[in-house]
Amino acid sequence: MALIDRVLESIVSSPDDEYVRKVGRVCRVVGLMIESNGPSAFIGERCLIELPSGQHVEAEVVGFNEARVLLMPYGETTQIAPGCMVKGTGRMLQVPVGDELIGQVLDGLGRPLSGEGAMPGARYDVLRKPPNPLERPRILDVLSTGVRVIDGLLTVGKGQRVGLFAGSGVGKSTLLGMIAKRSSADINVIALIGERGREVKEFIEKELGPEGMARSVVIVATSDQPPLVRLKGAYTATAIAEYFRDQGKEVVLMMDSVTRFAMAQREIGLATGEPPTSKGYTPSVFAMLPQLLERSGTAVTGSITAFYTVLVDGDDMNEPIADAVRGILDGHFVMDRSLANRGQFPAIHVLKSISRVMNQIATPMHREVAQTFRGWLATYLDAEDLINIGAYKKGTNPAIDTAIEQYPNLLTFLKQSIEEEAPLEESLERLAQIVRGER
Repeated sequence: MALIDRVLESIVSSPDDEYVRKVGRVCRVVGLMIESNGPSAFIGERCLIELPSGQHVEAEVVGFNEARVLLMPYGETTQIAPGCMVKGTGRMLQVPVGDELIGQVLDGLGRPLSGEGAMPGARYDVLRKPPNPLERPRILDVLSTGVRVIDGLLTVGKGQRVGLFAGSGVGKSTLLGMIAKRSSADINVIALIGERGREVKEFIEKELGPEGMARSVVIVATSDQPPLVRLKGAYTATAIAEYFRDQGKEVVLMMDSVTRFAMAQREIGLATGEPPTSKGYTPSVFAMLPQLLERSGTAVTGSITAFYTVLVDGDDMNEPIADAVRGILDGHFVMDRSLANRGQFPAIHVLKSISRVMNQIATPMHREVAQTFRGWLATYLDAEDLINIGAYKKGTNPAIDTAIEQYPNLLTFLKQSIEEEAPLEESLERLAQIVRGER
C-alpha cells in the first residue's frame, strides 16, 4: 500500500509528468497476453509492469477487452503476478537515431546488443506514416548493386522496393551480403527478423565482413524473442532507415524476412482474439504489410531502396504472404532451388523475375541487349528437355541453334562468386559483348 500511495502522490504532485501518468493492476495472464484493470492507455502505448522484485517489464497495449487492457510484453512474463502495477508512459516506442549507430548491432527495440557504443540522443517513433504519394519523386536513377545478374537484367532504381522470394537454404542471405558490401548506396540498414541465433554472428562476420559492417546498422530480433519484439524489429529498422533518408542519404534497407514479421503479427492477432483467415493469418497481417512496405521508397530528401526477403513454404510462390507482398512491391526476384542445386549462384530465375522500373531507368541500348539475352535464355530452357535427351536435331530451328550456341556464355554471365567484383559499367559492357557475339 505504501508503494501505491507514493505513486499516486507523484501523479498528484506532477500531473504533467510524461513518464508516469496512469496506473493499473494485472488481473490475468494467459500465454503471452496480459490483462489489467487500467491504466487508461491507447493502442500502441508503451507501459511498465512493476514486478515484486522491484524491477519492471516493458509491455505494449495491443487491444481492449471491455474495460480491461490487453498488453504484450517485450520480455519474459515469468515473474508477473496478480496485482502487479501497470504504469502508462503516455508514448509509443521510440528508437535512438544518429550517425553513432553506424557499425552497431541493435536489438528489436533499438538497444545495442553488445552493450557498447555511444547511443545518439535523437529519437524517432517506430510507427510513422509513409511519405505523401504526391511528394514522392519518380524513380529515375540506377542503383548499382554489384551483382551482375541484377544490374544487367533486373536493374534496380534508387527508391525501388524489391522482394527476394526463396525457400530456405537457397542463398538469399549471401546475396544480401553481396549487395550490402558492393552497392552504391551511402548506408545499409539490415533487419534480421526471426533468424536463428546461430546465424546472426555468421551473417555479420562472413557475409557482411568488416567492409560491409563499416557502413551498416544491423537490427536483430531472433526467433526466441517474443512476437512483439520481432514485430517491432521491422519497424525499428524502417525508422532508422527513414532517419538517414531524411538526412539526404541514399539508403539500402534489407529485411530478412518479411514472412517472419507476418508470423509475429499472426501470433499477436490470434492472442488478441482475431479470427484466422488465409492459412491461419489474421486480417491485421494483411493490413499491416502495406503500412510497413510503403514507408520505404523515394522521398523529397533522399531514398530508401528496399530488399525484402519472402520465405515461401515448399517453394510455393502463391502462398498468402508471398502473393500479398508481390502485389505491393515494385519488383520480385525469384530464387530457384533447382538452379541452386546446379551450382548457379545467385540462383535468381531471370525469366520468373521482374523489375517494374527497369524500363524507365535503363537506356534503350541496355533494354535491347537485356531483352535479347532473355529471349535466348527462354528459347534454350523451352527446348532443354529435347536437347538433353538428344531429340533435337541441329538445323531444325535457327532460334534454338543460336540459343544452344550462346548458352555457355549466358550461364557464365548469370554466375558470380561471392568474391567476384562486378561494377555496373563492367556488367553492362559484358552483357553487350555477349549479345554482339564477342568472346
